[in-house]
Amino acid sequence: MFQDQLRDCIKMESVENVLYVADSYKVYFSCQGIMYNIRNNGRYMLDKKESVKVTHHNQYPEGTTHVYSYFESRGGKFPEVCFFGLQYIIKRWLVGPVVTKTMIEQAKQFYKSHFGGLDIFNEEGWNHIAEVHKGHLPLKIKAVPEGTVVPVKNVLFTVENTDPHVPWLTNWFETLLVQVWYPMTVCTNSRAQKLIIARYLHETADSIDGIHFKLHDFGYRGASSVESASIGGAAHLVNFYGTDTIAGLQLCRKYYAAEMAGFSIPAAEHSTITTWKKSGESAAYLNMLEQFPDGSVSVVSDSYDVFHAVSNIWGDELRQYVVDRANKGCVVIRPDSGDPSHVVVKEIMIDVIVVCFLFGAIIWYQHLLFRTTVTK
Repeated sequence: MFQDQLRDCIKMESVENVLYVADSYKVYFSCQGIMYNIRNNGRYMLDKKESVKVTHHNQYPEGTTHVYSYFESRGGKFPEVCFFGLQYIIKRWLVGPVVTKTMIEQAKQFYKSHFGGLDIFNEEGWNHIAEVHKGHLPLKIKAVPEGTVVPVKNVLFTVENTDPHVPWLTNWFETLLVQVWYPMTVCTNSRAQKLIIARYLHETADSIDGIHFKLHDFGYRGASSVESASIGGAAHLVNFYGTDTIAGLQLCRKYYAAEMAGFSIPAAEHSTITTWKKSGESAAYLNMLEQFPDGSVSVVSDSYDVFHAVSNIWGDELRQYVVDRANKGCVVIRPDSGDPSHVVVKEIMIDVIVVCFLFGAIIWYQHLLFRTTVTK
């Protein structure tokens, strides 16, 4: 199920997902008429690792020609992982001519200074790559298809050198490649939450239709950087369609050929509600319904008193407006603060919504959607 959704949503380039990064100057891939051209784009590849890697080329036994390495999840909170993110790393950093003579000279001077005057940078090895392979990396990377759910302690991808003169190159990019842990962790966590949501939808709802929108990504503002937001945001989209993290959408478009991998709806924030002042809270809510008459709309309702807002404004004053647009889209009432198990489940969903609305009601607590259907 999750693999199928990934391939439908993110459009994998290859089921086998085998990439020879030194094959060509340009790598093209297409999906639904979209063509992408991955170029160097100013990438500087001789610093994408820890310092210690610079000293490893002369540490292998004499005569070593081939190094074969693998990556696995050793275990953690979950017994299995959902693999995702390697394609981005490879296409972002490793594809095409990524090494030049100028880069090599700069790296030589940099590492000589970094290591206190020791001239230990592998200038000869990198010049071999620049001259013989025209700056392409003689590496072969094989991986399970992205989106695959794999039990822990199994190989997820392998790396090996294809030129016997550079066996040290296999592990040079370990530092970069193992960063797949982050999208893989986000993807695995997101999938685990999806399984929980599916279980309770089976128990409490008529169907699990719409599950792809039951966990919405608002993580952009909480991420450590734009890049981490894009990587984590893309990983979330393996399992769900709902997102406000535009950076994740852009990554999916550029590196996975997904024209539009996720979706959102018009939504209010506290600043757009409180500018109406407390006396205008009802008018602020009504304005949202009038400005967005069709489709779903999300209205944050805890700027002052969420219980008053739900019972007296939404459940009384604006009740008919909500009822009248029931077939046009969902009115999402957001209590963005408090303990969700108390605020959403008890105080609002049971004590207020059920009393005010005898039809399907949806309450959205930040990223979680809860649904109940009530009949007389």
